[in-house]
Amino acid sequence: MRIVTAIIKPFKLDEVRQALSDLGIRGITVTEVKGFGRQKGHTELYRGAEYVVDFLPKVKVEAAVEASQVELVIEAIENAARTGKIGDGKIFVTVLEQVVRIRTGETGPEAL
Repeated sequence: MRIVTAIIKPFKLDEVRQALSDLGIRGITVTEVKGFGRQKGHTELYRGAEYVVDFLPKVKVEAAVEASQVELVIEAIENAARTGKIGDGKIFVTVLEQVVRIRTGETGPEAL
């Protein structure tokens, strides 16, 4: 089992959710986050005053999947989240040791 974590632009969330749903991914966790990469923020103008926005709004999408699904999930997220512009985001894959469904006590892949 693996956890696939994607940091994406907020306006791409619906497309990513739909792409994962089309693959049969039954659950995701979404968190609003802020951060920066190569963009290093940007400058904005507010009431005539210029200020620097160091952290840009992003969305973190996490899905626990079976190891056999990882490549399909990565491809679906890439295709749905890509704009071709800087700041499209990153995808991270980590090993998931154990999963327990609290309601039923199921463990492992059955708990996904």
